[in-house]
Amino acid sequence: MREDYQALIDEVSQLLGTPATLEARDFSLIAFGAHESGDEEGQGHELALDAVRTRTILQRRSAPAVRAFFENYGITRATGPVRIPPDPAAGVVHGRICLPVRDRGVVYGYIWLLDDGALDLADPRLTAAMTVAERTGAQLAAHFRAEELTGELLSAALAERGGGARDEAVAALAAALGDAASGPLAVVAVLPWEQDEDPGASGQSPLTGALPRLAAQCVRDGALAALVRLRTPHGLDAARAAAGRLLRSAGPPVAGDGGGPTAGLSTPRTGLAKLPTAWREARAAARAAAAEPPEDAIAAWDTLGPYRLLTGLAQAGPVPDPVVRDLLRPVHHELARTAEVFLDCAGQAGRSAAALGIHRQTLYYRLTRVERLTGLDLDEGEDRLLLHMALKAARL
Repeated sequence: MREDYQALIDEVSQLLGTPATLEARDFSLIAFGAHESGDEEGQGHELALDAVRTRTILQRRSAPAVRAFFENYGITRATGPVRIPPDPAAGVVHGRICLPVRDRGVVYGYIWLLDDGALDLADPRLTAAMTVAERTGAQLAAHFRAEELTGELLSAALAERGGGARDEAVAALAAALGDAASGPLAVVAVLPWEQDEDPGASGQSPLTGALPRLAAQCVRDGALAALVRLRTPHGLDAARAAAGRLLRSAGPPVAGDGGGPTAGLSTPRTGLAKLPTAWREARAAARAAAAEPPEDAIAAWDTLGPYRLLTGLAQAGPVPDPVVRDLLRPVHHELARTAEVFLDCAGQAGRSAAALGIHRQTLYYRLTRVERLTGLDLDEGEDRLLLHMALKAARL
């Protein structure tokens, strides 16, 4: 499918003699034409890449601020070419000509041209390029409708309960995916996920064609579910790469405990038989990533440790055990952190003090206060286990 879009965008580039870029309506990159910077005799295209186009190509999508900048020029409503002047302050060093990609009145994407000011909007070549844009719109619309169908089938196949209806959805999804349905797969969950508010949108964002290993996706229970084709039966690299791209679509990444969308990866599986279990694992991993955010905001079920057990508790979050309620009050944040680090370090005082950057005597003093607040004896294994699990569960 991506090859078809590449051929269309190459046709536009050749018609107009300028590099063209095709983006979906959510500004995720689908295809782009080769860019020539020109030689010493002035041959080739003379417009150098500006920061916006460079980031779009490298990151496969435009930033929200860039999207807002271009949408201010009415491209979502336009039916013909739109000229957008340069604005170096916004990173748009060179102007653009936008060709809306529509089908039956609905915008499905945009073809972007670097603009040196020499092309008149009434130029017959632009009329020919708009014909290509119409063909592209028809193809994108068909692609979106196919994605919508596979998304509906995936949503039904993920249901914990469904009986015959779920079995029928799995069979139909397998037919829709072809050979991919019998290969190694993983489910990615991104949460929270907000659906596209555009009434003409299908809810399938970004376009699957822009993520070549993404087989199907749907929005379910406030999270995005993505079915990803793996390169090997045990490697999650493709799923992790897809999760990273989807996270960038969802919003700013998690930094420390600052909140934000997170992603979870299920255990790799072959075929579609265990999709509900994989979906449960992926959501649990995303919740764990929110509890203790890794640098990339992505967690895999196989590496969750105690969160594999804790995420099985009530989805709304476990009720704190009475013994830790006082300890979890904001005024005792440092004591709770000290206790958690101490227990993470298997009760080794030296490691704990080093991790916290405090003296051993300070550590012992704080642990004594923890025991008084909770009534627990940290020399007892069961008390340690209760406190450790309670502290971890509180993060969820």
